Amino acid sequence: MRSILLAAVSVVVLASSSLAQPAAQPSSSNLEKLQAFQSTGTEEPKPIPQEGRRADAIRRNLERIQLPAGFKIDLYAIVPDARHMAVGPNAGVVFVGTRKNNVYVVTDRDKDRVADEVKQFAPSIAFKIPNGVCFSRDGILYVVEQNRVLQFPAAEFFYEGPDVAAFIVAKHGDLIPPTEESFNHTARVCRIGPDNKLYIALGQPFNVPPKDKLDLYKRAGIGGIIRMDQDGKNREVYVTGIRNSVGMDFNPADRTLWFTDNQVDGMGDDRPPGEINRITNMGQNFGFPWYGGGTVRTVEYKDEQVPAGVVGPQAEMDPHAADLGMMFYTGRMFPQTYRGGIFSAQHGSWNRTKPIGARVMFTPLKPDGTADKPQVFAEGWLTDNGEYLGRPVDVAMLPDGSLLVSDDTAGAIYRISYEAR
Repeated sequence: MRSILLAAVSVVVLASSSLAQPAAQPSSSNLEKLQAFQSTGTEEPKPIPQEGRRADAIRRNLERIQLPAGFKIDLYAIVPDARHMAVGPNAGVVFVGTRKNNVYVVTDRDKDRVADEVKQFAPSIAFKIPNGVCFSRDGILYVVEQNRVLQFPAAEFFYEGPDVAAFIVAKHGDLIPPTEESFNHTARVCRIGPDNKLYIALGQPFNVPPKDKLDLYKRAGIGGIIRMDQDGKNREVYVTGIRNSVGMDFNPADRTLWFTDNQVDGMGDDRPPGEINRITNMGQNFGFPWYGGGTVRTVEYKDEQVPAGVVGPQAEMDPHAADLGMMFYTGRMFPQTYRGGIFSAQHGSWNRTKPIGARVMFTPLKPDGTADKPQVFAEGWLTDNGEYLGRPVDVAMLPDGSLLVSDDTAGAIYRISYEAR
């Protein structure tokens, strides 16, 4: 009898184990097939439900958001883990990166400014932290992962099926040395510059890096911004001295590249400040790790000589608010005062005694092209008792001039529009 019972238990355990097995993961050979325009046999992904209890709850939370007069905010799409966004230049299709393993594509077919369909993009590809997405002017989508860069020509038109044309710009291990891969500061961002080169911000993995890493990081561009041709050739380090930038954009007025930077943790609630920076020349150094943010020296490098010519921030942001995605507003929907200025997303603090952030900021520019004082544009995701109802990550503009805001906590994208009163 004992042997029969043991056998029965074994059958149950084996059956349970088989049921618990995860779904089949995309094969690494799939990318090779896509490069040769061959089918991978991947099934069409199911769309993400856009209505129901979750959507209703998010809409109720949006009633709390405070905006300047004439502006309103609505739910645009339910997108799991929504991080950085890239709006297609041809059809306005929105591609959304995550810090997990998926990229999503958001379609508004009837142009009522609410998403009709959200589904997984390129489901046959095994992504790893595909946070950074950006478009070239001729419609090529770039996806920057933790340690790889992929290119998707005509992504706005191929995305309808599970197989998409895909090519490798920087293979795994070519973006950063594999020895420097980490779970920390892995969210890359990218932009195509006025020179048609691909710019990528490479956050460094430490709160403050040890001194024996500085030479390697300077050569590789870790803790800086690199640029390369769109096919991956002619890579060079553009600027250094950055802790962890998760947002950048070119000012179309003067072609300078601006970026957000996150400050050092563990120095108290009220220091150092976050930063918005402006690059005017290749080779500039923005002060990290000698400075932890603004002019606040880090404990680890307080006795070290600061390199000559360090560039200070254009604007100092509230300490530990976690300034992430940013963009220059080039649309015509919003009033004149916002045109040419910077919208940026504050993800919100994670270790501050009194939480701060979880809002959208606006930084106007002065006539000379430098930054004026930042101001709160949209807030209300952080309650009085310190609870996050959402955490903005990135901002992007639809063709009609309205502003999209991604939120990886709520798993949603919001749309902010303006109607003159």
